[in-house]
Amino acid sequence: MPRFIAVGSLGGTITMIPAADGAGITPGLGASDLVGLLHGLDLGAEVVAETLLRKPGASLSFDDVLQGIRWASDQVVAGATGVVLVQGTDTLEETAFLADLVWAHPEPIVVTGAMRGAHALSADGAANVADAARVALCEAARARGALVVMNQQMHSAAHVRKTHSWALGAFASPETGPLGVLVEGAVIFARDRGVRHPVIAVKDMAVEVPIVLSALSDHGRTLSTLLEAHVDGVVLAAYGAGHVSSHESEIVEAWAPTVPVVVSTRVGSGGTLRATYDFPGSEVDLQRRGAILTGLLDPLKSRILLAALISSGHDRRGIVDAFAVRGRHPDARPNESRVPSR
Repeated sequence: MPRFIAVGSLGGTITMIPAADGAGITPGLGASDLVGLLHGLDLGAEVVAETLLRKPGASLSFDDVLQGIRWASDQVVAGATGVVLVQGTDTLEETAFLADLVWAHPEPIVVTGAMRGAHALSADGAANVADAARVALCEAARARGALVVMNQQMHSAAHVRKTHSWALGAFASPETGPLGVLVEGAVIFARDRGVRHPVIAVKDMAVEVPIVLSALSDHGRTLSTLLEAHVDGVVLAAYGAGHVSSHESEIVEAWAPTVPVVVSTRVGSGGTLRATYDFPGSEVDLQRRGAILTGLLDPLKSRILLAALISSGHDRRGIVDAFAVRGRHPDARPNESRVPSR
């Protein structure tokens, strides 16, 4: 069988062209159109293209993303060397992380998109698809889980973030830096593969896991309202190193025994601490009250992980352990310290 890669499109800016009324751009191109943008580029492999959806990234659901991942898995089973998933950048950091959690194959799954529509004078879509295809074909990309390729850089799905709303260099990995770069068509990894975490077996994600943002003078009414509505879990986008108001901390204590409450940080870098501050609402206090700290995982990725863990039947111990492992810096040694119980 000839060597091939598969390119599946969910939609997004990379597929967008001017709307009929001229008011803006809207999804219009399919996967074959995107592959056609490569203008006969010799990748050394055949390319199979399939349009899965034509949605902007903001409209994607868990089901949509899992559908795309199942399609990608089918392509690998059929013999694909790697798979490229194309989608909108609004949710790309989330969907790539979900793919990373459930991807069971050594073959690469590479997620990409574009910051500029296909009609733009300096559209970046073709270059990103070409680079993603090169990575999908690269032996060094195997067994790394899901990768994000944007703007000639490769990122781990676990650490990449969209850090700018419209710039070409919108995607970065603030805590770890990119995994590598693409130069003159060559794929250059600067970091070793590292350890792959166990795959989470998820069939569907019919769960409700909201994110609650802590803000000045927050008395926790939003948090209480959501918990009383019987959500499956909640992510607190907390201040600083994982801090909330004393009012919110009391709500956490009341609900944590029955509903998983995980605490991330609303700050762009640094993650949550574990054992520095000890006041009502601090990271030490919240752990005593039953909250689960997310480490380096930001609120968006924490929500994806919590939803996947709940959907796959993990108990509280399993959820705590998963966040402890996945929220750790990839170069750090396991932290054996424990916060004393109340």
